[in-house]
Amino acid sequence: MKLNEVKEFVKELRGLSQEELAKRENELKKELFDLRFQAAAGQLEQTARLKEVKKQIARIKTVQSEVK
Repeated sequence: MKLNEVKEFVKELRGLSQEELAKRENELKKELFDLRFQAAAGQLEQTARLKEVKKQIARIKTVQSEVK
């Protein structure tokens, strides 16, 4: 993700409720789980997606902690 995309993503996250953030986090965790399985099986073609999903999860957790 480029810097502008990251800023837009975080701006979007800040507009969501805690429940929506938790839902988005769970979706990304499931995607990360699936990506790890694909990587272990040697079927993952977009290896950078692993890192991107991890960072998105971290951004969501950061926004969640800001609200608390």
